[in-house]
Amino acid sequence: MTDHKEKAREYFIKGYNCAQSVFAAFSDVTGIDEETALKMSSSFGAGMGRMREVCGACSGMFMVCGILYGYGSCDDSKAKADHYALIQRMAGDFKAKHGGTVICRELLKGINNDTSPVPEARTEQYYKVRPCLKFVESAAEIMDNIIGERG
Repeated sequence: MTDHKEKAREYFIKGYNCAQSVFAAFSDVTGIDEETALKMSSSFGAGMGRMREVCGACSGMFMVCGILYGYGSCDDSKAKADHYALIQRMAGDFKAKHGGTVICRELLKGINNDTSPVPEARTEQYYKVRPCLKFVESAAEIMDNIIGERG
């Protein structure tokens, strides 16, 4: 199996946003080519377009989960409930590792987390201060655990 945690890490260090890093790392299992995966997930970085809402790493993880285990019929309430329960479980796993939240602004409390649409430069200092890389790694790890369980 691909080391999705390492692949997600590599994407993030290259400069892709948190959602792109997680989502594109799983291209081998979603069947979505890299360019499409990067474009599909580009809007979700930094808590959705740098609005600091739901963590982009979580959004990327949830997108992978939807492709692999999501429901396709609006009439299948059991499938919908089962899927939402899985998403809530994954969010709970993430929260347990990261201070009880999936909200970007809360994860970045005490760090510059402005909502300007202009992204910060990815400098050496950025990577020293920002905890985002560990969020990306955790999201990939959680997704891999689910894949390991479900196949």
